[in-house]
Amino acid sequence: MTGTAAFDLGPQARIVARLAAAVPDALLAGRTPCPAYTVGDLLGHLASLSIAFRDAARKDLGATTETPPGQAAHPLPARWREDLPRVLGELAEAWQDPAAWTGMTRAGGVDLPGPVAGVVAVDELVVHGWDVARATGQQYVPDQVALRASHAFLLAAAREDGRDGGVFGAVVPVPEDAPLLDRAIGLSGRDPAWTPPPP
Repeated sequence: MTGTAAFDLGPQARIVARLAAAVPDALLAGRTPCPAYTVGDLLGHLASLSIAFRDAARKDLGATTETPPGQAAHPLPARWREDLPRVLGELAEAWQDPAAWTGMTRAGGVDLPGPVAGVVAVDELVVHGWDVARATGQQYVPDQVALRASHAFLLAAAREDGRDGGVFGAVVPVPEDAPLLDRAIGLSGRDPAWTPPPP
């Protein structure tokens, strides 16, 4: 993974920003494929992780890069409709700097090689983009470069630890000939067939 070539996070960041912009206020309390998160929580998480991985790219290590994901609070910013697209743009811009993909950095309280942190960032955007789309009834076509990077990362993680639990949760079996997005979502511990429960 440390040999991962740099790529542009911008297209996927813009897709996530468009999905978020289309979320009506009435759905912010709705359920998502992440059992512990409402739609509003998930959008708050996207804002927080965008800041953390932006700072990881900049090697600007501190409070934003120290907190482990399971211990982080993800309040939805009051001005989230303005703040979320801004920080998503800053995230993508930070990873356009070749220096972001070199050396070591830190995110979620974990030291990571720059290329690994970049792939983790894009995996978060791909998977949580699906979460937002599925929870709010939107169509979702991720950036294909980002999707391939996410799938490769999740597949490597599954092969390494067996994925019977842990950070991502147990792998959900998906047919080998399923679309790449469905296979990535299954590797992330989600059921590609998930739909929101009735109100």
